[in-house]
Amino acid sequence: MNSATSPRWLCITGPTAAGKSAVALALAQRLGAEIISMDSALVYRGMDIGTAKPSADELACVPHHLINIRQPHEAYNAADFACDALACTRQINQRGKLALVVGGTLLYFKALTEGLADMPQANAEIRERIAREAGELGWPALHAQLAVHDAPTAARLSRNDSQRVGRALEVFFATGKPMSQWHAQQQQTAHADLPMLSLEPNERAWLHHRIAKRFEAMLAQGFKAEVQSLMQCPELGAETPAMRAVGYRQARAAFDADLPEPQWTHTVRETGIAATRQLAKRQLTWLRSLPKRSVLACDALSKLQLIEDAFNWAMAQPGVAQ
Repeated sequence: MNSATSPRWLCITGPTAAGKSAVALALAQRLGAEIISMDSALVYRGMDIGTAKPSADELACVPHHLINIRQPHEAYNAADFACDALACTRQINQRGKLALVVGGTLLYFKALTEGLADMPQANAEIRERIAREAGELGWPALHAQLAVHDAPTAARLSRNDSQRVGRALEVFFATGKPMSQWHAQQQQTAHADLPMLSLEPNERAWLHHRIAKRFEAMLAQGFKAEVQSLMQCPELGAETPAMRAVGYRQARAAFDADLPEPQWTHTVRETGIAATRQLAKRQLTWLRSLPKRSVLACDALSKLQLIEDAFNWAMAQPGVAQ
């Protein structure tokens, strides 16, 4: 889409459990739009309960894209998403329809609207060496090592952020160039104008209640059996991206600890809800750094009013009412 024709698309986002999917589904039906999932976990097959994946009826009601496109052990990243989402938008627009980009993986939004540096692929040998060193010295020591090689990246990362510190060291050792330089080479794209509507609560307690209620429903629907089934795949280790997803990571840790019932359920409930709250907090922090977003208070409006206000917002965006 590097032509003079601008994409016909909108983005519906917000923290986890804010009600994005329901609003987007209703909006897509009213606008005759198709939905592009912007969720790093929904891409994986077999991860249905723990991701609150749309039901078969919902998927049949409105065309959805970028759901169930990878096996859980397969890699999928922000650059993959940006490429796939642009291709999907092009096809949707060619059918004369509007694309609704829906989800809360904001790194994907960044990749789609700003582009990403052409980062090197993962290097398993270097990653294993870093992991061994972390086991011996601890992640704070590796964070200090990162500060020597890449001070800007180290400054923005927690000393115990094993995933990101490890990746930054891996990039440096594999290429001889710090991650901060890779990011500095990031190119702005022609896709920056993606109108965003964010569903955000006024009261954090409202969101916490919904997170707890949804996690309870997941457990009741068979989340434990879903994780057990995934763990049968020998290629799906604890550090595989799919298994690092919120909920799955905590469930796997409880299995690895060989916890009996009811301790397994109690532990996963407590740790899973806490991790989901932390995810929501990070999402809200990121969203509030995006000044161009439009906001609807999802805890102050009825579902019908929320949908109506979202529709009115959509109709006011360029290229929608045509």
